[in-house]
Amino acid sequence: MGASKRYAEHYDAVGEERLVARAAAAGPLRTLTRAELELDVLPVTTNPRPERVRAWVRFGDEPLRVRAEAVMWTATAVAIRFHASGTEYRCWVWSSAVTGRQT
Repeated sequence: MGASKRYAEHYDAVGEERLVARAAAAGPLRTLTRAELELDVLPVTTNPRPERVRAWVRFGDEPLRVRAEAVMWTATAVAIRFHASGTEYRCWVWSSAVTGRQT
């Protein structure tokens, strides 16, 4: 008997929300600093239609890979947003922590 592919994405999302809730208990969502971003030096691209990506984030010292949207980026970093349990999270991560983005 095979697994239901029809609901696989739903159950993946539910499982991810549980992981985010557990990771969030480990500490606040970490983001890159102003010095790391170099926004006064690097140009920033803002996408009016955010792209779906997978990204590594950290809550405290707890790493977690999440489904997110890339809303802005520079040559070295990506601003992402993602939702879990009714909460929207936003942070900047290094571009190497993101997969799926087309620039």
